[in-house]
Amino acid sequence: MKYENFEKALARLESIVAKLEKGELALEEALKLFEEGVNISRFCNTKLDEAERKVKILLEDNEGQLVEKPFRSEEEVF
Repeated sequence: MKYENFEKALARLESIVAKLEKGELALEEALKLFEEGVNISRFCNTKLDEAERKVKILLEDNEGQLVEKPFRSEEEVF
């Protein structure tokens, strides 16, 4: 499943966690939601890593100046 953005993915992950915490799901449904949650978690981690790299690009400069440089995500590199 593709997620539109970090915020929507995180909201879905929170929803999944709430359902799993209730403990009222059948095993198959719980496993399905758990798997989706793991995939969302990976997506969110990737987005956070990309944001961290962009912040570093914005902050790092040889002269100590704040300069914005073009950012390419891992998807664009390959």
